[in-house]
Amino acid sequence: MSHRLPPQVAKMTGADRKNPGRHAGRNDPTSPLLGEPSRHLTAKQKKAWRLFKDELPWLMEADRAMLDLAATFRAQLTEMHGLSINNAQIYSAILSKLAATPVDRSRAPSFPSDGGHDEFFDD
Repeated sequence: MSHRLPPQVAKMTGADRKNPGRHAGRNDPTSPLLGEPSRHLTAKQKKAWRLFKDELPWLMEADRAMLDLAATFRAQLTEMHGLSINNAQIYSAILSKLAATPVDRSRAPSFPSDGGHDEFFDD
């Protein structure tokens, strides 16, 4: 089953220029930026939530429900309770939907670097 490429991703990858008719007339849905963690989360879940917010700067308010779930699973992992195979698969799917895996991250919007020096890649 195919899915629609989000307009922002189409622009980043050049797909909108390759097939302009396919992407004509699509709007790019907007959402407010993420605020603070949901009140129903525990302290450890809120810590995990904030880590995700820092690690995935492209997340918006519309991603809150998925982020709450991801934070719940991450907190469970950090509390050394582990995850069942089923929950590990669910966690993996959530991370993928949030573009938090290497493959999905390549589709996420890029942000300008902080301008810091990188000893391995700067000339």
